[in-house]
Amino acid sequence: MERIVGKPALDFKLNAVMPNGEDFGEVKLSDYKGKWLVMFFYPLDFTFVCPTEIRAYSDRYEEFQKAGADVLGISTDSEHSHKAWIKGDLGKLKFPLASDRTKSTARDYGVLIEEEGIALRGLFIIDPEGVVRYSVVHDLGIGRSVDETIRVLKALQTGGLCPIDWNEGEELL
Repeated sequence: MERIVGKPALDFKLNAVMPNGEDFGEVKLSDYKGKWLVMFFYPLDFTFVCPTEIRAYSDRYEEFQKAGADVLGISTDSEHSHKAWIKGDLGKLKFPLASDRTKSTARDYGVLIEEEGIALRGLFIIDPEGVVRYSVVHDLGIGRSVDETIRVLKALQTGGLCPIDWNEGEELL
């Protein structure tokens, strides 16, 4: 796969269920121009690890907003599946869940498992100018850390050199 970090984010236009869990809409990369975007892919609705991550990102959404960032979740399930899941076990969220039914966005970002038609757990932080500044991709069975995502977001926003385990308020190198 070609390197994505440090390059312009690949454009997308996806159907989504909006945060209220009722309305459908469309999300595209240009919607996030001028702010940071934390975009994450997850494998499937109605699974075990995915809701723990999605709820955690929603629970901490205000922290992302305070840092000038928005959040977007994406899977290869339909927006109708997302809506049913939100109305069922998942509950309302504070950010949209987008549908990548064509799998083109997951493929573009290098997270698609072609033979299964689902995405790995990929997380991308895109800066206000639309450049990918961070990418982490890992296996299906391990949930991501919201704390680490916020830490990395804030480190990127410093524009400086941040040593290992750097946290907001600490000195830069």
